[in-house]
Amino acid sequence: MKDKKIVIAGGSGFIGAGLIEYFGGSNHIVVLTRRANGLNGHAQPHVTYMEWDGRHTGPWAEALEGADLLVNLSGKSVNCRYTEANKAAIFDSRTASTTALGEAIKGLKRPPALWINAGSATIYRHAEDRPMDEFTGEMENDFSVQVCKKWEQTFNGITLPQTRKVILRIAVTLGNGGVMEPYLNLVKFGLGGHQGSGRQQYSWVHIADVARMMEWLYHHPECEGTYNCSSPNPVSNTEFMATLREVAGHRFGLPAPAWMLAIGAALIGTETELLLKSRWVLPTRITQAGFTFKYPHLRGAMQQIVGRLPRNAYHLF
Repeated sequence: MKDKKIVIAGGSGFIGAGLIEYFGGSNHIVVLTRRANGLNGHAQPHVTYMEWDGRHTGPWAEALEGADLLVNLSGKSVNCRYTEANKAAIFDSRTASTTALGEAIKGLKRPPALWINAGSATIYRHAEDRPMDEFTGEMENDFSVQVCKKWEQTFNGITLPQTRKVILRIAVTLGNGGVMEPYLNLVKFGLGGHQGSGRQQYSWVHIADVARMMEWLYHHPECEGTYNCSSPNPVSNTEFMATLREVAGHRFGLPAPAWMLAIGAALIGTETELLLKSRWVLPTRITQAGFTFKYPHLRGAMQQIVGRLPRNAYHLF
């Protein structure tokens, strides 16, 4: 993509940064965020930050006028304890932002050509028996699945005749930052063994392929609806950690049984589900449509990521 107007709602986090790096050199990017004032002074060329609250229309809606692509990443992080207050905030931050964007678009003369709303590959059930895709995937009703369902229902309930709509169910995203930081810290301190049984499947995607998939969808107007955004080659948790250790140059890593993870999760304010749920997801629709991954295999993805980091990011000395 070149010389396009791209709006990223909730784009000040890890995935947003990856999209800015990918698209920012040759496009005009507007990031909607709650902390625009603190970011504009450090903005890259062709990147503008606008204030929004993720709930109500306001001056930020003008940024959507004539946009080529709108990406909505908004939502409170699920990396927290599932208290009733946090659960409500996780739900509301996703549905309210999606609704606000839909209302803003309805008032535009030149609405965005394509709206991609982030979803999550965790919408499928815990699966150690078979992979899940858009056609055969099964869903249960635990909290994280409820969040995903409500998020998608809100998006699908918005009718916009002039805007093509796509949901990307994004798997755990790997890149410089994000989940790789705690994983590399585990490896650095000799704790990079498998978590729990290690049998749980780990669906992942490189941040570059998230951006590439969005670009590909923009150029294929026949594509709409829901797509899994995950590598075609998921691995077990054991293989994931072993590959990371090898790429980072560590021979051994102590495993963490489920009971130890429960204690650790409570201490740092998160949930063990984020490590122990078996996410076995395949990107059937997008590959059938013709998209190819730059990083289809975990080793290549990790070599690219670790290769960009200073040695002290994954070694003590």
